[in-house]
Amino acid sequence: MPAPYIEHVNLSVSDPARTAQLMVDLFDWHIRWEGAAQDGGHTIHVGDDRCYFALYTPATDRPGPHRKGEPLNHVGVLVDDLDLVEARVVAAGLRPFSHMDYEPGRRFYFFDSDRIEYEIVSYG
Repeated sequence: MPAPYIEHVNLSVSDPARTAQLMVDLFDWHIRWEGAAQDGGHTIHVGDDRCYFALYTPATDRPGPHRKGEPLNHVGVLVDDLDLVEARVVAAGLRPFSHMDYEPGRRFYFFDSDRIEYEIVSYG
């Protein structure tokens, strides 16, 4: 059996198209699927051929909180070229912070427009 890996992460976002475009621009990913989701919501799957983010927004008339859970600290994305991705983050109008260089690699963080924190890391 191959080693397990994370196949997808489902994130509740306010605008799946905006977040999907950010992922395409930052990481050179592509939209794998888009369509109706549970409870009248909408989802876009963006990633590569192996794994993806499911970007979900509920129907606007759905009562109650739109997020399923709040314990998420950040989403880590491994990249080959940390400097290139940081330049793309800045070009997207977002602010990188907490630059660190310690074993096993270099990293920085940023928040997207939904206040989801991302850690971008490179082991190269």
